[in-house]
Amino acid sequence: MTAYELTGPILADEDVVVGRAWILGGRITYEAPRHTDATRIDGWVVPGFVDMHCHLAVGPSGPVEEDLMVKQAIIERDAGVLLIRDTGAPGPLDVLAGRDDLPRVIRSGRFIARPKRYLKGYAVEVEPGQLAAETAIQARASGGWVKLIADWIDRDLGDAADLTPLWENDELADAIAAAHAAGARVTAHTFATESLDGLLAAGIDSIEHGTGMTAAHIDRAASAGIPVVPTLLQIANFESFAAQASERFPLFAIRMRRMYERRHEHVTDMHDAGVTLLVGTDAGTSIAHGDLAREAAEMARCMPASDVVAAATWRARRFLGAPILAEGDPADLVVLAADPREDISTLSAPSGIMLGGLPVL
Repeated sequence: MTAYELTGPILADEDVVVGRAWILGGRITYEAPRHTDATRIDGWVVPGFVDMHCHLAVGPSGPVEEDLMVKQAIIERDAGVLLIRDTGAPGPLDVLAGRDDLPRVIRSGRFIARPKRYLKGYAVEVEPGQLAAETAIQARASGGWVKLIADWIDRDLGDAADLTPLWENDELADAIAAAHAAGARVTAHTFATESLDGLLAAGIDSIEHGTGMTAAHIDRAASAGIPVVPTLLQIANFESFAAQASERFPLFAIRMRRMYERRHEHVTDMHDAGVTLLVGTDAGTSIAHGDLAREAAEMARCMPASDVVAAATWRARRFLGAPILAEGDPADLVVLAADPREDISTLSAPSGIMLGGLPVL
């Protein structure tokens, strides 16, 4: 049995720095073994990175075949992302199941949207009145999460087209209650301000993007402990979305440009108000896989690097109920050349990656 010695320091939890640890049988221990020779691994150690907003079944041109799903998972793994919350897929992710050499994936089932109110071919499309039933179906089919599309551009409004909610507030409440009854949690895509009162009142468990959150919404999310995944790399695309839409949909373009311009200030406001911010890339559409370090660097423009490191590792893992390198936990970890709390760019160049105690890098 191959054993490893981690010389540390090890950032295993909030403000907890451990000097040394060992890996035996794929698991971590902080008690020195008596009679085992161990391969030494030097460097700062953190739990494997978590991408809280990732789409392994999607590529820039739309849904992808199974072989590309696997390749995209490998890209994430080799960047140190060892736990993925897949926030919506056009179809099943069965090809990734049972693969010990790939990141652990927590599935959110299929996107749920209304007809013509999301990207074509991605979502289960249901009419008003059908949301709760479909949410229950996706809750049972998922890995513990359901993904709702809460708002999208309504092109049927012509020149007045803008972001508008897809669902009435009572529908959201019934849908989220149905998911909770099935033992699942719910996250929602939301750019617009108009969707947030209903989502927060309904007991949403997580918010994706959250670009329309007002100060009042931010305070409610902070008080309720509802995390937000800001996806700053995706929001950086809003300027180009606005430029493409400005002629046909001027109101939509104005809103998207405004959210783009204030994106860093907005995330700073959320951080300062006490909102739990978690790192997610929205990889799979216009965002490349393996870009979590770049997303983290963007977030570090809005908050201390130490908070970003927590958001990308143990804080996200605790929220998802995943191991964080406690005694006996699977040795899913990333080794870095320096303290990432001092230099966030260190996340982009791991010196070692271990998945289940086996070296990936």
